[in-house]
Amino acid sequence: MNRLTAAITAVGAYVPEYRLTNSILETMVDTNDEWITSRTGIKERRILKDPDKGTSYLAIEAAKDLIRKRNLDPAEIDLVILGTATPDLPVASTAVYVASEIGAVNAFAYDLQAACSNFLYGMSTAARYIESGRYKKVLLIGADKMSSIIDYTDRTTCIIFGDGAGAVLFEPSEEGLGLIDEYLRSDGTGRKFLQIEAGGSLMPPSEETVRNKKHYVFQDGKSVFKFAVSNMADVAAKIMERNSLSHEDVNWLVPHQANKRIIDATANRMGLDHSKVMMNIEKYGNTTSATLPLLLHDYEKQLNKRDNLVFAAFGGGFTWGSIYLKWAYNTK
Repeated sequence: MNRLTAAITAVGAYVPEYRLTNSILETMVDTNDEWITSRTGIKERRILKDPDKGTSYLAIEAAKDLIRKRNLDPAEIDLVILGTATPDLPVASTAVYVASEIGAVNAFAYDLQAACSNFLYGMSTAARYIESGRYKKVLLIGADKMSSIIDYTDRTTCIIFGDGAGAVLFEPSEEGLGLIDEYLRSDGTGRKFLQIEAGGSLMPPSEETVRNKKHYVFQDGKSVFKFAVSNMADVAAKIMERNSLSHEDVNWLVPHQANKRIIDATANRMGLDHSKVMMNIEKYGNTTSATLPLLLHDYEKQLNKRDNLVFAAFGGGFTWGSIYLKWAYNTK
């Protein structure tokens, strides 16, 4: 009997209807389409405009899409993990609310926070629950309403981020499919380069913090880019080496959608042709926790059972890593 592994068996997604294009941004800040496209690869990003809807709305819609496609009874779900950097509320878990709203009445739930590595770390966490043999269905969601923490007068950040959500279902596999290996890293010395300064225990909210715009994302773009380029490429190459994978063995690179130049550098380090690289950054921008599941959703019909997928991500903190996963089903 093969070792029990944790396989992705279903995918769902949701993005808001409103498209914030580069041409619209040109009317808001000092930037232009050519500058944005050449440096990031982004053409537009989706924005949840309704002020009464938060990250939970995005997550619920993505989960409902998965449930509908899989014809899944939500009462069968054992656990809901939500990776998000933009929870609805500071204390009450957003995942708990999402689980209740989708009818996962027999599941426990919690949030996971590792910035743009949320979904990657969540894959590792979900897999451990499945591999324990105690849990049969784990719903992992990556969702962020990044527009809620972006200063749209700051051209260094407002051009990058968008809103969206994606979800996957992990179930046991006895065929050796699913998550095979992982290499996850972190370095706390990097948190000063990508953060929201106020709102936590170090700097609680006040009139001064609001007035000084300290509740928006701050990014030292050059430092983050330098760390991300080297570290995303390093861990992807490491996971290939550890599993004796050549560039011919890898069917798909599934990279975090932060910047096209970072993605290209990772693919080049792996020796992969562009045709093997999943990319949708031009449509959505950086949706933080949602980039990886949105890629799986957009490319699902091109995936074949036993395809070798290498995931790679990099996030604030710093957090980063790579996962090697064998795809578990055909969608054609």
